[in-house]
Amino acid sequence: MRGTKKYRHVIETPDPGKWELAGYEATLPISEKSNPITRELDKADPVQIVQLLKECDAEIFQEEDEALLNYTVSSLPCLPVESVLKTMIDIINKMQEVLKDPDNTLIVLSGGGTSGRLAFLIAVSFNKLLKGLGQLPRYTYIIAGGDRSLVVSQEELEDCALLGIEELSKVCEGKKKVVFIGISCGFSAPFVAGQLDFCMNNLDIFLPVLVGFNPVSMARPEGISGSSRMKGGSATKILLETLLLGAHKTASKDTDISEKCLLEILRTYERAHKVTYAQSKKIAALMKQAGTSLQKKACVFMVGWHTLGIIAIMDGAECISTFGADYNDVRGFLIGDRSEMFNKEADLIMQGPQFAFSQEDFVKTILPSLTELDTVLFLFTLDDDLTEVEKLVVQVKEKTSNVQALSHATVGQYLPASLKKLFPCIMSIMWPILFLEYEGNFIQKFQRELSTKWILNTVSTGAHVLKGKILHNYMVDLRISNSKLFWRALSILQRFTGHSQARCLEGLLQTIYDAEVLSDDIRNTEISKHIAIATEKKKVVPTALLCLLRNCSVQEAQLRLDTSPSIRAAIESSLNARGRKRGADKSDSTGRSM
Repeated sequence: MRGTKKYRHVIETPDPGKWELAGYEATLPISEKSNPITRELDKADPVQIVQLLKECDAEIFQEEDEALLNYTVSSLPCLPVESVLKTMIDIINKMQEVLKDPDNTLIVLSGGGTSGRLAFLIAVSFNKLLKGLGQLPRYTYIIAGGDRSLVVSQEELEDCALLGIEELSKVCEGKKKVVFIGISCGFSAPFVAGQLDFCMNNLDIFLPVLVGFNPVSMARPEGISGSSRMKGGSATKILLETLLLGAHKTASKDTDISEKCLLEILRTYERAHKVTYAQSKKIAALMKQAGTSLQKKACVFMVGWHTLGIIAIMDGAECISTFGADYNDVRGFLIGDRSEMFNKEADLIMQGPQFAFSQEDFVKTILPSLTELDTVLFLFTLDDDLTEVEKLVVQVKEKTSNVQALSHATVGQYLPASLKKLFPCIMSIMWPILFLEYEGNFIQKFQRELSTKWILNTVSTGAHVLKGKILHNYMVDLRISNSKLFWRALSILQRFTGHSQARCLEGLLQTIYDAEVLSDDIRNTEISKHIAIATEKKKVVPTALLCLLRNCSVQEAQLRLDTSPSIRAAIESSLNARGRKRGADKSDSTGRSM
């Protein structure tokens, strides 16, 4: 096909049955590999889904042998902890100068999509830590697309390296020393790559740090293929919070950090994994309820106080591109003071209903339209204003009885009876008392956030599995909104149809342009144009799959999708169609992902 030279990083379709061979999988980036643990995820019930995703998250802490503990992160490299710790200590030592000069220095965390939202969360947390120590804020964040990308997915902006450089230059103007932490789970974001290049050319000012997980032979793939919002995001949070806590501890005491100290912090997160998944039955029940809401075309709303609200917003925004969801399908809201959180909160105001995220927005726009089919999950700690929590729950229960709660408490704290009786089910997680210095007390805050993230990721992922959005463990209804997702879509078409790379590319473009015959102009156009058009369309990948499997028109494929109980059902029916020549899909009954 003319113009295919534009499409780099695309591998040719293997012979039937060869997809899962280690040699062939090695050609894929870690963030795109499949995970054998979840190969039958689409056939699992809620209890089984929770167990499978629990096992995937446990891989973050998995021992490779009896001597070395490997803290992996989805698309991140599965590095032996000894190597990780040495690198972290080296960075901490170099950060000392920056942390000791608050007036002329800055710590910038940057990324696109999930990585940018994590940058925001961590910057907010550590500025709060500094405020408690009587120090001025020293952290800031950059996310591709600005603050609007915190609430609604805008992956296309991750492809712009020049935009990344421009944003970094703005926030660092006038600073003498800057620690730049670029986050890209798959090392695939040009937005961050441009910033790193800028830093490397200005090392007199910048100390550049890159966090990512490609390519390392020991890495653990995601539970859902390509979904770095899950293990990748969790591991990023763990590593960065450990690094920055260690850096602040050494700066305040003017001492060196030890590997033992960092390892102790890392192990608190492993304990959080055990505490979280001790709630597996209740997580499964919540997932079933959320899945029922989505299947009935209703919504799932997550209302969280303070940083738990940020976790909720992150999870909801990520469902848009990951599962091709509508912005209202799974949606998070932030309750509590946000005056010192955002760079430009004005970016979110008056932008349209999809950008609503605050308590005021929830009460004005969501509460009046709630139905009995909607699910509302409340996320809070017993340190929050429980009177405020109770008041909002009472209002919601006037509209729907599908309310649940995730509460975090410290030993000795108890949920008031008046609040407890409002919920048919409460997931109450009890944390031990930590007798630590001020910086150390943030460990429990970070544990609660990570625990909440694991639960929300599991619930929203499982709900979309139950809705029929997943085939094996592949996101077959992803939204093609940047170059990374374009390659992923093409790989999915190859894997499930057995057709050549050229044929799959043709089928994908025919679906994007709704054209039975591709013109030379379409064949030779830049990929950015394909992405711009595909971003505005729904069910592009499922439609292309059916066209290729059935050798049918785009219109016929769309009709089959519209009249099928689910996307998964439509694709499976086509895979199993009588007389269809079977290709690579034979092996896909054991396909991997996540």
